[in-house]
Amino acid sequence: MSCNKNIPSATLGIEDRCCTATTGCSFDGTLRNVVTEPIYVQKVYDAALFNLQGLRTIEGQPFTPALGRGARVIAIREIRCRKFFNPANINDPRNLTVTPCTNIAGAEFVEDGAGKEVRVIGPDGTASEKLVYVNTQECDEEGKGTPIFGTQNIAITGNVVVEIDVVYQEDCGRENRATLKAVVPIASPAAPLILTNFFELCLPSVFDGAFLPRFTEFCNIDCEVRLATNSIRRDLIIDPATGTVRANLIVALCVTCEKKIVVPVQLCVLSTGFPVLAANVEQICTSFPQLFPNQIDENSRPCSSANDQTF
Repeated sequence: MSCNKNIPSATLGIEDRCCTATTGCSFDGTLRNVVTEPIYVQKVYDAALFNLQGLRTIEGQPFTPALGRGARVIAIREIRCRKFFNPANINDPRNLTVTPCTNIAGAEFVEDGAGKEVRVIGPDGTASEKLVYVNTQECDEEGKGTPIFGTQNIAITGNVVVEIDVVYQEDCGRENRATLKAVVPIASPAAPLILTNFFELCLPSVFDGAFLPRFTEFCNIDCEVRLATNSIRRDLIIDPATGTVRANLIVALCVTCEKKIVVPVQLCVLSTGFPVLAANVEQICTSFPQLFPNQIDENSRPCSSANDQTF
């Protein structure tokens, strides 16, 4: 099959692929509208941040699409890596996940009597916090916190998506560009990639408050990828008959984890009021219900009495 060297490479330009968010919050620069508001939140008492790295070597990973018979890669413009995630199934074993498992010393997680740790709702809306208890009386008398120690094991499972932007020559010598893509397995749930580290946190008093301190941990994972030896000739294997590409890769798993001791508190904050979003105008309805109630306190406008009513 012959090819036309005069046909230009296909290009695709898309504008406005991204967006900006609207929160409804505004500040006019004057303090006249600033008032104090009480909010019931969780205060971070102590926190520790960790950066961990894991490596996975991939050999002979197939990529699609095939470049055609006699194709030859002459340059790599970019190589990218991102997490695999299936929005149709959050429990898909191919989803790249990082699961921390923590054991602590110097304290203990509160249980329900049946050997199950008590979990409470965190700011993420899920039961992601554990109640912690230790006799803090000795450090309470000094006005200080009680140290606790822990071991963290992080299990990484799932896949990543690798994309390689290449410049290649067809068998007739014409240069073209393509994006090679592959879903690369990192580790299975039966044999996860394990990262381990140690930490120390400070625990507040378990007696001087209505609530026990809580322990929470969360992680985020990203990936970086490169050719195993940074050589196109050694790391990209192209079948001369079909143009199928295989690659040798090194994938770095970059993990950030944070552990916190939090306690419920009530704070006074400065506020300019509730956010107000500009709604899309409809042509049929003349009014719409509120989503949130009005503020009612001693500074609010008083209600009219029965004697003030007019008919």
